[in-house]
Amino acid sequence: MLDPAGPIGIFDSGLGGLSVLRAVQSLLPGEDIVYVADSGNAPYGERDDDFIADRSNAIGEWLLREGAKALVVACNTATAQAVHLLREWAPVPVVGVEPGLKPASTRSVSGVAGVLATAATLRSEKFRRLLAEHQSRCRFICQPGHGLVEAIERGETDSPELRALLERYLAPMLAEGADTLVLGCTHYPFIDTAIQRATGDRLALIDTSAAIAQQLARLLKERNLLTPSEHPIQTRLCSTGDGRQLQAVAHRLLNLKTTVEQLSIASRRTLPEESAPSAASA
Repeated sequence: MLDPAGPIGIFDSGLGGLSVLRAVQSLLPGEDIVYVADSGNAPYGERDDDFIADRSNAIGEWLLREGAKALVVACNTATAQAVHLLREWAPVPVVGVEPGLKPASTRSVSGVAGVLATAATLRSEKFRRLLAEHQSRCRFICQPGHGLVEAIERGETDSPELRALLERYLAPMLAEGADTLVLGCTHYPFIDTAIQRATGDRLALIDTSAAIAQQLARLLKERNLLTPSEHPIQTRLCSTGDGRQLQAVAHRLLNLKTTVEQLSIASRRTLPEESAPSAASA
């Protein structure tokens, strides 16, 4: 029996999932949340499929041990490679994310949209099926965002190097007539301003964070898992890295003034260390 007073578990390869956490907090302000950033193993986009599935399963198991009543895979790459595996064994609702090809296909006036995502997302069978479903209504230009997640994790959201990468990735889309850009990684909303500068505001940006929160709310309501009464809200931030950038971004984006718990979550593809959380100061 799941506890309606339990927290919502959210995880990502790093700090990108904070964009999803923000949407969940906005729609479900009475819910406790435990957020895990697997920054010690980021980025997932350059990892092989087995590694991504291994880490996703291990983090999902850890969140369930912490009492999570639902899991949100706030990472496009992990969703593409592992959400079906989590749904096979997890006894809780599991919500994934996916690039917003459907809204892009309806919003684009030119009928051409760009998709900026990790290499692992773009090569996944899940993405190929999504593309096949919507490409009759819109032509999609898919571009791996090599180097973008690493820059964002370092806190570089508008550096000259980042702008150069964006111009290289987005200029061909504009040349082909794209008027819409799908942000196919939860990290990318953090560089929306840089994207707009690089494109002269010529691309409408598609971010699906709000839709993810709505799906989560629907599933919790169906399972009678919404928090039953008002109580002091707790949002825990956890990281397998040093957590300093996660803490800084959470403070700036969500006004969360909390320390980040440092974790070691063992899995088959990483060193077999015991999970031992401890509070880490900035």
